[in-house]
Amino acid sequence: MFELKKFISTLLMPLPALLILGFLGLFFIWFTQRIGFGSFLVFISLFLIALVSFQPLSSLLLMKLERQYMGFLTPSEPINYVMVLGHGHVVDYEIPPTSELSPTALMRLIEGIRIHFMYPTSKLILSGYVGGNEVSHARMLARVAMAMGVHKNNILLLETEKGTWEEVFHAASIVGQSNLVLVTSASHMPRALYEFKNAGLNPIPAPTNYMAQKNIHQPWIKYSLRAQYLEQFERYWHVCLGQIWYLLRDKITQQKVQLQGDSVTSSELTINDSVKKYDNKFLYVLS
Repeated sequence: MFELKKFISTLLMPLPALLILGFLGLFFIWFTQRIGFGSFLVFISLFLIALVSFQPLSSLLLMKLERQYMGFLTPSEPINYVMVLGHGHVVDYEIPPTSELSPTALMRLIEGIRIHFMYPTSKLILSGYVGGNEVSHARMLARVAMAMGVHKNNILLLETEKGTWEEVFHAASIVGQSNLVLVTSASHMPRALYEFKNAGLNPIPAPTNYMAQKNIHQPWIKYSLRAQYLEQFERYWHVCLGQIWYLLRDKITQQKVQLQGDSVTSSELTINDSVKKYDNKFLYVLS
């Protein structure tokens, strides 16, 4: 189910979806008599690719997501846990470990380490499953964290969870009512907090990896079509798809609860099941 969801969401990203639309237009031009319709599809494909690669549009949309929460400021209360949500990595022994992490994962980890060093007694929770690699993403994050001075006894791994949904409920069984700082990308923070609050947690947000900027004054940068602006729109669109998925998932879960005639809410039902499933499953980093 997880892999199917990822495959479908990949096809719905702007570049793959619009390229499919363009190739469909070429099919109509080359193999049918509907040349005008095919030409229209090709035009729409190229026009939309150019539009979403335009900084004034992509940055404006993404900035509304990223600036919902301020960067982490030192709270007065002590911090028990700092949780870093993973993103992606490769395993390549010819490059340094910092280069094996995706830029997003590295930026999240650095922010998590920064906050952990502010509270030396806190535990650093690192998440991420194997994903087809020989080393889990959580363990790869741990390698880099230890290379940057984090003691192995202060690191907890969540290595089997495949998405934020599973990571949240596993973390809930570990954190309990302790103070938790959540580190993830600024654009991902609203979705992540939604999941954490459904699990009965109220983490302190620590957004990082801000991509959209408004203070760009050079016109040859601001008004030229660039891949980085297409990436910004893809990030915005990914969040929109995630919100749609959450709404559908919650609605289906609510309907199941109503059919069962249960009085508990869907979030409570999921929390109970998840805590039973994930309790006492975390590991210390051993190497």
